[in-house]
Amino acid sequence: MHGEGLELALVFLLAAVVAVPVFKRFGLGAVLGYLVAGALLGPHALRLVRNPEPVLAASEIGVVMLLFVIGLELSLPRLKVMRKPIFGVGGLQVLLSGLALGALAMSQDLGWKAALVVGMGLALSSTAVGLQLLSERKELTAEHGRLAFAILLFQDLAAIPLLAAIPLLGKASGEGLGWDEVAKAVLAIAALVLGGRYLLRHLFGIIARTGMPEVFTGAALLVVLGSAWMMQLAELSAGLGAFLAGVLLAESEYRHELEAQIKPFEGLLLGLFFMAVGMTIDLQQVAAEPLAIAAWVGALLAVKFALLFALGLRPGKLELRGAMLLGGVLALGGEFAFVVFAEAMKAGLLVEAMRDRLVAVVGLSMAVTPLLLLLISRFAPAVEKRRGRAYDEIPDEHPQVLIAGFGRFGQIVARLLWAQKIPFIAIDPDDEQVDFFRRFGNQVYYGDPTHPELLRSAGAARVKVFVVAIDDVDKATMLVRLLRKHYPDAQVLARARDRRHAWQLLDLGVKPFRELFGSSLEMGREVLVALGLDSLRAAEYANRFREFDERVLDAQRLMQDDEDALMQSAKNARRELEELFEADAGEGTLGRIVERKD
Repeated sequence: MHGEGLELALVFLLAAVVAVPVFKRFGLGAVLGYLVAGALLGPHALRLVRNPEPVLAASEIGVVMLLFVIGLELSLPRLKVMRKPIFGVGGLQVLLSGLALGALAMSQDLGWKAALVVGMGLALSSTAVGLQLLSERKELTAEHGRLAFAILLFQDLAAIPLLAAIPLLGKASGEGLGWDEVAKAVLAIAALVLGGRYLLRHLFGIIARTGMPEVFTGAALLVVLGSAWMMQLAELSAGLGAFLAGVLLAESEYRHELEAQIKPFEGLLLGLFFMAVGMTIDLQQVAAEPLAIAAWVGALLAVKFALLFALGLRPGKLELRGAMLLGGVLALGGEFAFVVFAEAMKAGLLVEAMRDRLVAVVGLSMAVTPLLLLLISRFAPAVEKRRGRAYDEIPDEHPQVLIAGFGRFGQIVARLLWAQKIPFIAIDPDDEQVDFFRRFGNQVYYGDPTHPELLRSAGAARVKVFVVAIDDVDKATMLVRLLRKHYPDAQVLARARDRRHAWQLLDLGVKPFRELFGSSLEMGREVLVALGLDSLRAAEYANRFREFDERVLDAQRLMQDDEDALMQSAKNARRELEELFEADAGEGTLGRIVERKD
């Protein structure tokens, strides 16, 4: 096979379809799957593709599209809110890791320019692998997950000037950099920024009015590739142009549509790029120096883990366990490193053998990371347990309301009380959640509200209303029982996960509030209005449905332990609901059980 035609496309698709699911199944990530598939297809293994250079050149469009999508996601308001962790911790991580790894690279007889590029390239971590691992472990919203996202965001930003600087460093290492070339680069960037700011939004507005999706897709591709081409004319990185175009469109009304149009192309071409990079790896050379590559992988993980761990503790303000997990997630190399090393080889800063060695190091670091996280997860809990954290001492400030659980449910109640200047106290058993919301000035304390001593210290004896907003059903029910026993005169309002939980709360004499019932009913009302129904009529229907469903809920409580009776009552309720909207009185089995309230 000579690297072109329908057969080549089929080979690439088959390799991706087979390799990527296998690697993801074992938790190793799609990027490593693409790399291994490419290495096997390339001239150094099965030789199905003997000349990977044309494939690599064509697939670089995937990297350009990735940078465009990153630019679309970086609106100025988002950067402003996250500026401290992004530019503070993220900036320190890239700088310190780049210098440390660059110093190691200089020990391998590289010049300072090449060592700087290698150090900065290895300082970047894999956004795709890191976020996927955090998502799988449900840690994206944890303290270390949020800080990891901020660091990855800065790394994505740092990759842009790094890619732009590589051609200039290559020239500087040879014949010298002229002022005319600097002026040409500045003019190209200025033309793109000014033209994009005043023309792009109008262009997409005109195209959107045509109502032809294929034309909009073509325009999106034209903008991405055209901006990349402009930067190439100025001898800068093509990705820089795409990134700038994305930033200029980040706050436009077409941002989401542009991202949706580009994403499929980006995913396919980026996968092809990783496969092409894998094809260029000389497996024989890697097999000839396994100890040297293993030493590089160990040094990369050790240096980045140590620096990330230190930065996570301070200034990141993470607990010991969170700092360890932060280091484990981001110690690996990143997909941008492949782009950086490819650009560095083009610029004459790296020889092919060194590029292959570095690509192998980054790929192996991606493979090792899931195992590293597994070890940290087993070790970190013991460390955290020894460290411990005592519950907060809660002052008795004579609150009228006590909110148990300060998640998305409890926060809404707290904001309403705060707006009315009603004194309240909120208690949450998640210490990371408490620390996060305290940063925003919320009066929330760390503790287990199911402990009677903690409730007494918080002034529960004077509380008029208890709001039970705990997510865990068993703990919420336990707390309700405790409150009904020790504070029978107070009113208890409780969050209910579903109908069965609501029945348990009703049995305890507590008024339940089902999590999604109110918002779902509100959306249903809006659907009726959108379909042309008068808004007042739609509101009346929604209110009647609410009253009917609450009566059904109370009636079914009597038969909650009889599955057959519940199924029959549900069928009767559906029929009764139809009759209810045809006439104001219900008829049928359930209607005879429940008397309508006039």
